[in-house]
Amino acid sequence: MILVFNVEKTKILPYSIIFMKYFLLAIPLFFCQNLSAQHNVQDYPITPVGFEKVKLIEGFWKDRVDTVTRVTIPYAFAKCEETGRIDNFKKAGGLMPGKFRGKFGFDDSDVYKIIEGAAYSLSTNPNSGLHAYTDSVVSYIAAAQEADGYLYTAWSLKANDYNKFTCCTYNNTGRFYGVGSSHELYNAGHMYEAAVAHFYATGQKNFLDIATKNADLIYDFAINHNFGFYPGHQEIELGLVKLYRATGNKKYLELAKIFLERRGHAPLKNGKSTGFGAYSQDHIPVTEQTEAVGHSVRAGYMYAAMADVAAITGDKEFLNAIDKIWENIVTKKMYITGGLGAAHGIEGFDKDYVLPNDAYAETCAAIANVYWNHRMFLLHGDAKYIDVLERSLYNGVLPGLSLDGGKFFYPNPLVFDGKANFNQGANCRSDWFDCSCCPSNLSRFIPSIATYLYAVQNQELYVNLFMNSESQIETANGKVNFKQETNYPWDGKLNFTFLQANDVNLDLKVRIPGWVQNKAVPGDLYSIVNPESNEIEVMINGLAQKLAVNSGYVNIKGNWKDGDQVTVVLPMDVKIIRSNPNVEADKGKIAVQRGPLVYCAEGVDNGGNALNLSISSLSKWKTEFKPELLNGITTLQTVTKNKKVTPIKLIPYYAWSHRDLGEMAVWINESIK
Repeated sequence: MILVFNVEKTKILPYSIIFMKYFLLAIPLFFCQNLSAQHNVQDYPITPVGFEKVKLIEGFWKDRVDTVTRVTIPYAFAKCEETGRIDNFKKAGGLMPGKFRGKFGFDDSDVYKIIEGAAYSLSTNPNSGLHAYTDSVVSYIAAAQEADGYLYTAWSLKANDYNKFTCCTYNNTGRFYGVGSSHELYNAGHMYEAAVAHFYATGQKNFLDIATKNADLIYDFAINHNFGFYPGHQEIELGLVKLYRATGNKKYLELAKIFLERRGHAPLKNGKSTGFGAYSQDHIPVTEQTEAVGHSVRAGYMYAAMADVAAITGDKEFLNAIDKIWENIVTKKMYITGGLGAAHGIEGFDKDYVLPNDAYAETCAAIANVYWNHRMFLLHGDAKYIDVLERSLYNGVLPGLSLDGGKFFYPNPLVFDGKANFNQGANCRSDWFDCSCCPSNLSRFIPSIATYLYAVQNQELYVNLFMNSESQIETANGKVNFKQETNYPWDGKLNFTFLQANDVNLDLKVRIPGWVQNKAVPGDLYSIVNPESNEIEVMINGLAQKLAVNSGYVNIKGNWKDGDQVTVVLPMDVKIIRSNPNVEADKGKIAVQRGPLVYCAEGVDNGGNALNLSISSLSKWKTEFKPELLNGITTLQTVTKNKKVTPIKLIPYYAWSHRDLGEMAVWINESIK
């Protein structure tokens, strides 16, 4: 079943006009951050420009956002109906008879995440059919909520009494006694995020009221009744901060901070913690952690929440901890794709430099990596965080979604033998999973992608990512309309035009990616072989400028008038990359990157072989854009003088596994010739 929504534009409800004045919907971080200013609280020193202020126009990312809006969101809703996820709310609310259906109590969260994505879509592409459908699902959620605010369908339907598959549901002792495995609080966090997004997209408070009632109940148990619980799977902390920003109710921020601070204090028994352990980052207090351990999605959400709390409260201990953990990850525990999580058994981090190429690298972990690195940039203003964000975005997140929007990767390995089953029982993208956190996460992430383009601080405008777009941006010195034109990631030419500007004094800070400066990543985990001295071109109204790069940005100062244009040209030569010698899995191998894209070899392009190919670090490369291939990609091919030597062909890693299934490799044997 595929849901089809009427594309007729829905009218803005009269009472929502009040809210539209403050309608700052990007990721919830952004619009809630701006609301927090109304409550006179501290927050991030740098403010992202919300994606509702950024109109994507034709090109690479507009195509992907349109695909998710048109295909992925309705498809995901349809799968939630087909698999009983939505019916579970109806059953819990007495709207239909029946038992809990599904294997996991956290299935509720998939519905919440898709609603969140639908809200983002509605904010920029009003659609009466999607609006009405989303409202109907919210009504089922309202029915399922118990009188005191509790909401967890697996508990309400007592799933453990009859369903042997329903792990992670509830503890028979009672509510919140089994939060280490129940995902009660995890579900709640995703509900809060969805409810806030729904509120600002529609102006309706029905879902927000459900969320605050639930949060009030959890606060009452955790604080007033002194229940010492905290989540096994972090997520509620992010949702609580967003509720706080949206409502101004300080107890939600307080509870988020308390849940973080409760971790790592469980007493020892036989030398081991009686808490959730390192798997859930509960082995030591969060402020004492310096190394990324355990489940990578839990970790990423926790680090992002710690950044939020540090920004709002000024907590230096939180900030110091995530600074150290970030260094540990980017210098010892991150894949060349920006993927996180080497160990399959725990879906998480392994020891330093243990990065096998049959990586787990869950799609959700890559999304969490984007969330966290964006926050780190907003705290510190250094482009190195956007460098990691961009790497993860193009090479860690994008592979998780098929080009047609209807199939998904859960893990993202960097090597495939064409035979082994690596993807939850399948050896190619799947149309759904029993544990479908990744498809629903993609449904909410991609529609808000434009929020990562721009940010402002006083009179400074940061340009972080490169997408065809038109934007309305407000700085301390005035408003500007700003247009970006580019064929990135295939081409490095970036054109920026000021529109409706009237002598606005503005510092335009354009990010110069690390790979342009011969830095594969911050630190020495990966390095560029035979680095070349690449010079960037910067022009103002056609006149060349000589500008230095500081903290990853060129700072272009000016009093901008209507029609002023800045052009930046990034060299897009092919980069050969080696791993740190401590990474055993990559010894004797090299990887290939062009622009932000990591490339791979597929058997379908190389006579069925990808695992035994060899290339030289001195190889010359032919680049060719092929509009008919894989929705349009730039391919790479080695240049050979010997006609008997078959050239090796590479494609962007995000596009693999769309044709004949066969061998694939990111790290390729290095030829000594």
